[in-house]
Amino acid sequence: MGTVTFVDETTLGGRTASAPLAVAEERLPLRELIARRVALETGQHGQDAPDDPDGHEAALGRALDAFSRNGFLVLVGDRQIEDLDETVALGPDTEVVFLRLVPLVGG
Repeated sequence: MGTVTFVDETTLGGRTASAPLAVAEERLPLRELIARRVALETGQHGQDAPDDPDGHEAALGRALDAFSRNGFLVLVGDRQIEDLDETVALGPDTEVVFLRLVPLVGG
């Protein structure tokens, strides 16, 4: 069993890390890592509340859409993960960086 720490970074230098998340698997697709991060943040753990439009499924949809529109990059170690179905190797202490891209002014 290992741990994953999700880190938010911006191109302007900001950096915020989550508490480590225990992960039993040694390999997971990026899509699943994003889903676990969203579950951690929404507290839904994979289940939408019927009256909650901002539940896990809605938040996951927004996150996957943002990734597909290049709203953020995902880096694991020294490697950029470019496909949602790409498998990521997880070690004892894996850092998954979500690099938010800041658009140029007027661009």
